[in-house]
Amino acid sequence: MRQILNVVSDRGSKYAVSGGPVAGRADCADFLAELKREKKFAKATHNSWACLLADGTALKDDDGESGAGVLILKMLERAGLRDTIVVVTRWYGGVHLGGDRFAHIVTCTRRFLAEAPR
Repeated sequence: MRQILNVVSDRGSKYAVSGGPVAGRADCADFLAELKREKKFAKATHNSWACLLADGTALKDDDGESGAGVLILKMLERAGLRDTIVVVTRWYGGVHLGGDRFAHIVTCTRRFLAEAPR
């Protein structure tokens, strides 16, 4: 598991990105369970994620951050990254960010992709 903490901080909300190799739906569930063993991730407001499997199956979950999963998935598709889950975590800071939240999800995902081994 690779984690990049404190990627973005905006109006009290804080973002991080995590990811790692997966081979199917069960691995995605295991990855999320492992991530949430760490108390701060278990208490996060949103753990939005996506994964594009080698067979082309697309998996995603917004975890309450509407549109986040599909945004991460589109970025994985463009990058051609398969069998890797990417989770963008947000700790809500008390102020609605509106559309800025999508820019922050993109920033987190880009950061992960930029550091991903090819």
